[in-house]
Amino acid sequence: MKISKDILNCKHCVYRSLLFGQLDDKEYESINHARTEYVFKRGEVIKAEGENINSFLYMRKGLVKLYKTNKIGKDQILSINKPGDFINLLNIFSNSNYKYSIAALEETLVCDVKLNVFIEVVRNNSDFAFSVLNRISKISDETIERRFALAQKQIKGRVANILLFFAEEVYRDNKFRMPITRREVGELVSMTTENIIRTFSEFRKDGIIALDGKIITILDLKRLKNINKTG
Repeated sequence: MKISKDILNCKHCVYRSLLFGQLDDKEYESINHARTEYVFKRGEVIKAEGENINSFLYMRKGLVKLYKTNKIGKDQILSINKPGDFINLLNIFSNSNYKYSIAALEETLVCDVKLNVFIEVVRNNSDFAFSVLNRISKISDETIERRFALAQKQIKGRVANILLFFAEEVYRDNKFRMPITRREVGELVSMTTENIIRTFSEFRKDGIIALDGKIITILDLKRLKNINKTG
């Protein structure tokens, strides 16, 4: 982890309209002065389960996983989050400690805003408070819908869903470097690593994808979407 100076002022951030569009100049300055930018390398833990929540986190670049670890040390990935996502918004008003861990899947830039300042702005700006509540509801809905959709699918449908997520929502390209291991894919879709490896192999043999190490190319997008829909 290292400190970055990529953005000098929140008003210049391309993502500010997602949440901070209702702030006046004084509130922007308050948030900006309470903000520190951090760069995390792939594999670095940004926040650990059980750690005190003392800031609002806003990811501007990169990719992270949210996960929990059970009593025997096995991880369960809860979600993969991309730039513009509010990776701890669901936690900051209900808990004093993180109920999950957050780790970088690639080089990730996070804005860390002191929680007391963020909450003070929420208290004094009703429009901003409403936008925060609206965003919390959307995050909850999206999380529930994604987990429910995955739970209804067989193994091929789950893997197809994850590949489409990376291709269409994260990288916006049918060729990309897979940011998580086969084991982590299994953790995300609640399947064994062996099942994931076998499914990738079957997709390759069927001409749906091409594999070159960690580089994945989707060759037959129509078939992959159909497997996601019917699988």
